[in-house]
Amino acid sequence: MLLALAASLALGEAMLTPVEIWRAVLGAGDESSRIILFDIRLPRTIVGLFVGAGLGASGVVMQAYFRNPLASPGLLGVSSGGALGAVLAIVLGSAPGVFSVPLASVMGAFMATGAVILLARRGASPEHLLLAGVALNALFGAGTSFLLSMSAAHTHLGAQVLFWLMGGIENRTWEHVWMAFPGILLASLLLLPLGRPMNLLALGDSGAQSLGVNVRRLRWQLIVLSTVHTALATAVGGIIGFVGLVVPHIVRLMDGPDHRRLLPLSMLGGASLLLLCDLPTRFLGSGMRLGVITSLVGGPFLLWLLRKRPC
Repeated sequence: MLLALAASLALGEAMLTPVEIWRAVLGAGDESSRIILFDIRLPRTIVGLFVGAGLGASGVVMQAYFRNPLASPGLLGVSSGGALGAVLAIVLGSAPGVFSVPLASVMGAFMATGAVILLARRGASPEHLLLAGVALNALFGAGTSFLLSMSAAHTHLGAQVLFWLMGGIENRTWEHVWMAFPGILLASLLLLPLGRPMNLLALGDSGAQSLGVNVRRLRWQLIVLSTVHTALATAVGGIIGFVGLVVPHIVRLMDGPDHRRLLPLSMLGGASLLLLCDLPTRFLGSGMRLGVITSLVGGPFLLWLLRKRPC
């Protein structure tokens, strides 16, 4: 993650050497280096760190909650719900203010999560839940496309809506940092102590209950914290797929399934992967978006995972 962080600060249309970065931090560098570092690169990097960490943590929680290796915020429709809420706030413009878009994103993500939980309470199998996620993605995607068509006459609104569809962290400012930073940090701090109960949850509800876990309360904690992670990540980064699916599996292959280590390592891994995937978008033109890069990385991995663990 430190290497990805350094590369994110240094690489771009205007390259910054380690010496230039250090001098800018000390306030001794030239004005252009300070502007590039503090007004452009640093907010973008911090947003990428927290968005990646939030998606990585959310993927771990979703897979533990549903005991399904293919579960992720993107596959279950939570990201699409958050994006629909954010796009609705942009198009209608009915709630002005810095935090209106994140709030709308949270509401949309919770709406999607509520639909999935309703199916889970009715005893749906994991396969049915994933199919429900596909249906929710299609439904929310249709709503977002409808809003995009409504805003087609307004070039500025259409560009913002398209951003949510493709995902990205370019042009992020310190306002976006403060949109995501407090909520994701607080949700992460509340989630990390739940590693051991999540290990016990893998034994099944009755097994975890017999070992002293309040399963009902734990499930509510997990789903609420996961939704906050996904909603805020979507609010500042749009729909960025596959990070929540790929990173937990990579960490499991490297370090095992213990959630006490899986959670923090997936946060670090998610932050690293997102920053690394963001680097090509700086050199390949405006048409190459972060969501495209993560899909190019995550799609083949999902196919490999399906081949190893057929449903």
